[in-house]
Amino acid sequence: MIITVTLNPAIDKTIVINDFRINSVNRISSTRLDAGGKGINVSKTILTLNGKSKAIGIAAGNAGRFIQDYLNAVNIEQDFVSISGETRTNIKIIDPVNKTNTDINEAGPDILMDDLESVKNKLLSGIDDKSVVVFSGSVPSNVPNEVYRQWIASAKEKGAKTILDADGDLLKLALEASPYMIKPNIHELERLFNKKINTIEDAIEIAVEIINKYKVENVVISMGEKGALFIKKDCYVLAHGLKVEVKSTVGAGDAMVAALAYSIDQGYSFEDTIKLAVACGTANVMTSGTEPSTLETIMQLEKQVTWEFIQ
Repeated sequence: MIITVTLNPAIDKTIVINDFRINSVNRISSTRLDAGGKGINVSKTILTLNGKSKAIGIAAGNAGRFIQDYLNAVNIEQDFVSISGETRTNIKIIDPVNKTNTDINEAGPDILMDDLESVKNKLLSGIDDKSVVVFSGSVPSNVPNEVYRQWIASAKEKGAKTILDADGDLLKLALEASPYMIKPNIHELERLFNKKINTIEDAIEIAVEIINKYKVENVVISMGEKGALFIKKDCYVLAHGLKVEVKSTVGAGDAMVAALAYSIDQGYSFEDTIKLAVACGTANVMTSGTEPSTLETIMQLEKQVTWEFIQ
């Protein structure tokens, strides 16, 4: 089974405002609430692919119960640790007129170290050498940035394959544990190396450095409408972006991570993994908020994915 870890989940409140203006009264044209957090979004797309995952993490207050109730309703197995406080609500403002997406994210509640240890125990007690574990997203502000590094190392000792999708120090420190795969976007890579990435060759050079230095087996770099790079030792593939109507970019990277995890779990070939990952990421931007796409849409997009080998 695939395990997704979400230490800082959220209710995603997506608000659509035509011609959104700062310092002005704005009228909402539509709104929706979704159970969110990057790991939860991954589990949602895995479900769309008819795969199985188990979502573990932290839940607090009424918002936490909303998320747990949603997971139970759609038959995503979940095992969350309940804590005091209130799970955060993240606001996503989408302006179809000006084609902008604005995120306003809360920090989320702090967590007791005993509760954090409980989540770790739930994780490690349920994995083995057939497991794929996805570590993604932010963590509560009082949780040490070393948490993903430590947990990835522990999961690897169990034989599990680990996927990391994080930013900043969480990403930087976790690389030291040599995750099986990482899925940064181009901006996260720029922040990690404190340099501008201007070309595909620049991105490949950084990915190869990560592979050689940290013994990461696969690096997937999402680049929005420009597509994605799939890089492993001595093999560099550029998958071209697909032109579709964009409703919301929120969760597109999570959908791609879901496809990567599902492909590993199912033993897909490198080429089939590329097609599914690009299709899932593209399909996600065609939906509102973090609503998962349909399997039919994903399968249609898979047929349109093209790529090239970069020398």
